[in-house]
Amino acid sequence: MSGLPAATRDWLAGPGLARLWGAVRKRLEGNGVQSTGSLRLTAVSAQERNDLSLLLGKPLTGTAVTVRLDALDARLRASAAGLGLGSVLEELGPPLTDRRAAREDDAAQRQHVWSSLASSVDASLLAGQDWTRQWSDGLRRTGIPRGVTPEAAVRTLQQAVQVLAVLLDPERTGTRGRGELAATATGSAHGLDDGAWLARLVQRGVALAHDTDIPSNAAGRRALWRLVSVTPDEVSGTVLTYGLRPTGEGWRERSLRERSAHHAETHLTPRDLLGLRLQLPARTTIHICENPRVVEAAADAACAKPLVCTSGSAATVVLTLLDALAATGCRFTYHGDFDWPGIALANRITRRYEALPWRMGAEDYEHLAAASQAEGVPQLPLDGRPVEADWDPGLAPAMTALGVALHEEATLDLLVDDLSGQG
Repeated sequence: MSGLPAATRDWLAGPGLARLWGAVRKRLEGNGVQSTGSLRLTAVSAQERNDLSLLLGKPLTGTAVTVRLDALDARLRASAAGLGLGSVLEELGPPLTDRRAAREDDAAQRQHVWSSLASSVDASLLAGQDWTRQWSDGLRRTGIPRGVTPEAAVRTLQQAVQVLAVLLDPERTGTRGRGELAATATGSAHGLDDGAWLARLVQRGVALAHDTDIPSNAAGRRALWRLVSVTPDEVSGTVLTYGLRPTGEGWRERSLRERSAHHAETHLTPRDLLGLRLQLPARTTIHICENPRVVEAAADAACAKPLVCTSGSAATVVLTLLDALAATGCRFTYHGDFDWPGIALANRITRRYEALPWRMGAEDYEHLAAASQAEGVPQLPLDGRPVEADWDPGLAPAMTALGVALHEEATLDLLVDDLSGQG
């Protein structure tokens, strides 16, 4: 229920006083909600001057008015309003926010976060180590991520200290799984997943403690975990391959050659790649495709040429395999979807590996578009922003002109012929 009489409230809420209340609210919220000081209104209209005269109890002339807040507070208390300035503002609008107190509270909470971190470090095995000050100073500079409350920040920083103390204990032996370590520290097996703030905190600490660079990619992060005998998940992600025949007499190499001999595709995990000696005959050409259907068709047709599938956007495990093949002197040729994400991925692969285009020119696109239309295949609209193809400046204009997206399956017969050595 309002503390102002209805008629009084209606008059105070009128348009003639709206600018005054807006200016007063801003002043009070910035000075600790104190009715002190004064403010000045300029370009005052006739209605504003009339209402301000009635409110302040004195005649006003001119187009500028200076209002003392203590006098306005006293005037309101003595009037039919019967309330002080702050109370009137809250009656007329949303509650006042003491921004000064809020800033002071935020500063106190931030200080508590960092003092809590210092206490946690001092009480742990990390105390006195050269890198810990650099670690904590860096955290202060980068600050707490947006959306993380001070309470959550204190908890996460304490967990980071706990994890680092375990990982960097000189008497620690054996290895631990990352999920197991996360569950012990946070109660969740996903607490140290890539992207989690806790994981970034721990990785930064490990890198500083070992005087190494902070990794910028998934492969580097996995290597950093292994540096402290933590095994990340190296079995769930896979890269789809076909026809790889590495030399070497290890069981992994023999297994790949045997599967290739039987025209069977192979899913390789990061764990497989760690133990696999990927030495292929000199200057072997590796065909790269985007869609698994190409691998399936190549296997069905008993194709002979080696093939690696990105399965869409080329996850880290795909790039790890291609990097390893490139290091042995393999050459690459690439085919993907004729849509803008497909062209972007093709640019990424061709730049990284100097891969040659594989039926990815403007003429290839135009031929496929005409053939699919002649066969009555429903046309898939080409959506999104155009992407220039590094290998053919005419491809993007051709795609834009026709406005048709063509997935890799539209080229399947031709690709299989190429992989079979028949075309």
